[in-house]
Amino acid sequence: MSLRYLVVSAVALAIVGSAVRAETIKVGVTAGPHAQILEAVKPIAAKNGLDIKIVEFTDYVVPNAALDAGDLQANSFQNQPYLDNQKADRGYKIEAVGLTVNFPIGIYSKKHKSWEAIPQGGTLSIPNDPTNGGRVLLLLQDRGVLKLKQGVGFKPTVADIVENPKKFKIVEVDAAQTARTLDDVDAAAINTNYATQAGLDPVKDALLREDPKGPYTNLIAVRAADKDKPWVKALVSSYQTPEVRDFILTKFKGAVLPAW
Repeated sequence: MSLRYLVVSAVALAIVGSAVRAETIKVGVTAGPHAQILEAVKPIAAKNGLDIKIVEFTDYVVPNAALDAGDLQANSFQNQPYLDNQKADRGYKIEAVGLTVNFPIGIYSKKHKSWEAIPQGGTLSIPNDPTNGGRVLLLLQDRGVLKLKQGVGFKPTVADIVENPKKFKIVEVDAAQTARTLDDVDAAAINTNYATQAGLDPVKDALLREDPKGPYTNLIAVRAADKDKPWVKALVSSYQTPEVRDFILTKFKGAVLPAW
């Protein structure tokens, strides 16, 4: 057997071995910043032998259902309180494997230039899911707008309001629809991804904005049965890189913040 044949065979085997090691995964994200960030992760993951196929969703419900059903291998769109609530309600066996970014939720208005200008009895729309609606109520309590029952934790509801001095009318709508209510309400609490899709600047346009520190850091989630697989480590390490951090800070200018 010639030396040249051996060399060619070794190269061929190395190429085949590399192809075998490469793994394709589908990762669910909500449209907007999560999708944009994952696009920046893709070429880094490719160098780590991981081919990411991005699947975009327009709401917060379907990505966990798709992950639990095996239609996705991972998703990147939610925070821990939201995931905990989904697991408790739906029995999903899904686990967080790495932190991603923080999206401080904001309150916006087309009718008023400041929070103080919102009149007595004004109408405020908030997300209708316990986690995002709850964080808005906690934001309002932190700003002295209303008072909640003691011990409500991270998921208070409208029923937990014990003091509402300005008698605000609070309307609960699907999180994806909050930006569309701006023409009809005095103010709307809108998640950052939906705010940016609506052309709002979360840093400049929000009348009130959540403190970025707290439990609402977003995360990568996978099925519990997969959490120790090598591709999970590759996905998380590809995301949590200086290159992705720089992309987030440059692209979103403070509207989205790295959380690792």
